[in-house]
Amino acid sequence: MHPTGATARPLGSRHVWLISAGVFLSALAVARAQAPPAPEAPLRLPPVVVTAPRVATPLLEVPAAISVVEQEAIQLGQQTIGLDEALGRVPGVFPQNRFNFAQDLRLSIRGFGARAAFGIRGIKILVDGIPETLPDGQSQVDSLDLGSAQRIEVLRGPTSALYGNASGGVISILTEDGPPRPFVEARTLHGEFGLWKAQLKSGGQVGPLNYLLSVSRLELGGFRDLSRTESVVVNGKFRFDLDAVSSLTALLSLVDSPRADDPGGLTQEEVAEDRRQAAPNNLRFRTGEEVAQQRLGLVYRRELLPGHELEVTGFYAARQFRNSIPFQVVDFDRTFLGGGLKYIYRGRLLGRRQRLTVGIDVQHQDDRRRNFDNVDGQPGETLRLHQDERVTSVGPYAQVEFSLFDPLTLVLGARYDNVRFAIDDFLLSDGDDTGARTFDQLTGRFGLLFNPLPAANFYVTIAQSFETPTTTELVNRPGGGGGINPEIEPQQAINYEVGVKGLALGRLQYEAALFFIFLRDELIRFEDPTGRAFFRNAGKSRRFGAELGLRLELLEGLRLSLAYTYLNAVFTEFVKEGVDLEDNEVPGLPPHQVYAELFYRHRSGFYGGLDLLYVSEFFADDENTVTNEAYAVANLRLGLERRLGPWQLAPFFGIQNLFDEKYNSNVRINATGGRFFEPAPGFNVYGGLTVAYNW
Repeated sequence: MHPTGATARPLGSRHVWLISAGVFLSALAVARAQAPPAPEAPLRLPPVVVTAPRVATPLLEVPAAISVVEQEAIQLGQQTIGLDEALGRVPGVFPQNRFNFAQDLRLSIRGFGARAAFGIRGIKILVDGIPETLPDGQSQVDSLDLGSAQRIEVLRGPTSALYGNASGGVISILTEDGPPRPFVEARTLHGEFGLWKAQLKSGGQVGPLNYLLSVSRLELGGFRDLSRTESVVVNGKFRFDLDAVSSLTALLSLVDSPRADDPGGLTQEEVAEDRRQAAPNNLRFRTGEEVAQQRLGLVYRRELLPGHELEVTGFYAARQFRNSIPFQVVDFDRTFLGGGLKYIYRGRLLGRRQRLTVGIDVQHQDDRRRNFDNVDGQPGETLRLHQDERVTSVGPYAQVEFSLFDPLTLVLGARYDNVRFAIDDFLLSDGDDTGARTFDQLTGRFGLLFNPLPAANFYVTIAQSFETPTTTELVNRPGGGGGINPEIEPQQAINYEVGVKGLALGRLQYEAALFFIFLRDELIRFEDPTGRAFFRNAGKSRRFGAELGLRLELLEGLRLSLAYTYLNAVFTEFVKEGVDLEDNEVPGLPPHQVYAELFYRHRSGFYGGLDLLYVSEFFADDENTVTNEAYAVANLRLGLERRLGPWQLAPFFGIQNLFDEKYNSNVRINATGGRFFEPAPGFNVYGGLTVAYNW
């Protein structure tokens, strides 16, 4: 290990790591050889039921593109420090920015969310049914600990008829339930660049109470200068079965992240000179953030009568946030609360099967924001902005699924959303910028599913989405000042899609989709000379794409996974500062993306996986003058799980960037001064041990 800013590790040390990996592999091979032979059994992939469409539905019966990432891919031998570890394998999803915890992970689905200034926008994020996405469309996932995540469902394409504002796709994360027998588990992870993560997890079933509690601490020195992060995350899930037909689940989340540095973007020349350096202004102003958040969620479910279900949710979150950026410090206290009511009826209409879902979501966000001048990373005496920012959203929705005849199902959905932004300005020396804006939208969804046999389920879908500017984007006004930017409008999109998915021969699961997306008033990111991000509307753009996902059980325990994404995104009407950019490619979106993984798991407890992600060249600016070069990154993970009576020991080992590829983990779209690039680390290793006890 070496501290941030130290010189790169000599090649000889790398050979030591490779030799160690070879010894580890040999030990695992011996364990495998000693295991008793397993009886032959037919290979059959189990059926999968998903909940991201707002009602539990078999995966193959959803008339939309949806993928599932299981616990094995999320946790087994992984670092469990970022969603990108699991989501790179999903077609249509492009993750960036895994190494800058101040900017947060950036995710895009079919291009939605690609140009977020920080965090995730344009995509709905849910954890156990509770939204992580604010009513203004911004999401942070710093409260998520993948060490307790059981599965991730990804619904791709516009879904505002289900989830309202900023739903260019949905990522639904489901955490673990406690097993029938109580357990306690400790896991420690160590790696290069000062990586250390410790986790303690316990769960079980005690009478009518099912529980799981997880506590983790992360420390990372960082590959680049000024990129250190520290955080503690506590997550709890407690489900109490009230009776045979009802349950109440409490979800607890606590986050304390006192430090997450931001090294900033570099120019191409600076990257060539020293990939590990931080941007000069970021060093000067000691940029980074500190966050604390507390959240409680409640989910009540009840079967009213056979065929009638009711679900009621409620949540409250408080967030304390300070972000040091060049020239100023942003400080706010946030409260985020809301809830929902959902009713599901399963029955028959005109002698045909039907399922009706109706509900309403209500959310409120209140930010008390103050901006100061930046003095060595701390708030100075000059108050630049002082205002309360409130967002309230209300969204009733309905969806009906109707069996026209046995292999053909019709899905119709609609939703009305009303999103109100209001600002109270307390800094009157530069004028009173108090004001409000309301955006409302009716969106719809149409789908047809034709499933003549499990091996081939065909679907057609048409769906709409709309995306308001986030609070930050609405109040960040070029030229300074507070209040609401009156010139920016919501982005609207409509998606036309055909696809097929199925399960063939019991061992091949596949999905393929072809889509066209037309957008109006697309939200475009740009920066001012200080590096601060702002947004404007483009006229029109369109996206055409294809997605393919395959999962093949080659032999017992040996699995091949493939994912391919093609995306062609261009402006069809966009004049920027007098320059016509029609037919230019939309920046930040690679035309081609390929993921492949070969994973083996033996009954002895040995497992190993090798994955490769290829991302093609893409543009970093609207003018298409700056490109980010194509790259291919390979990763290796190995481990062994052994039971010794009630104890379980599980050492694991991994190599990131196996072939030492020089690439950028994040590209800042339309960055000022040419500072587009955030370099990623080269070849690096990690390892750890999990110890568990089961009663």
